[in-house]
Amino acid sequence: MPSPQREPQRRSRSSWQARAWIQCVSDSCRIWRSQAETLRGSRSGIGAIVVLSDSYLLEPSRDRIIAQALRHRLPAIYWLRSYVDAGGLMSYGADLIEIHRRAGGFVDRILRGGKPSEMPVEEPTKCELVINLKTAKALGLTIPPSLLQRADQVIE
Repeated sequence: MPSPQREPQRRSRSSWQARAWIQCVSDSCRIWRSQAETLRGSRSGIGAIVVLSDSYLLEPSRDRIIAQALRHRLPAIYWLRSYVDAGGLMSYGADLIEIHRRAGGFVDRILRGGKPSEMPVEEPTKCELVINLKTAKALGLTIPPSLLQRADQVIE
């Protein structure tokens, strides 16, 4: 079943494509089933990869995805920090630790008799940017100092 983020992301991709030289190759995990065919870098015209939050099902394939991106020398940005911790280039997304803390507050309210149906739906309030300089170096990329200053964490 697709995640609730799928439709807004699809609309957002259409907006990107209209304003830049960006083409969405695939919007499902099928892209990773034949990675060797999909990630041929300059031969296929792919210059970078964006792994969006709808790709949560890809987490078990995380190491393979990172390895393929590096093998084909493709910079990639992920929505989960765990990809960067495992060797990916960078991530920008919700702080999952903060989300889990907030969930604990909801559990507390429910255990004290609160009705879940009366609790507001909350969106993440804190996003984090994590950059892996080791991976940038392996890809031959120089990360601008202004971006490094904005990063919540830089892995060296």
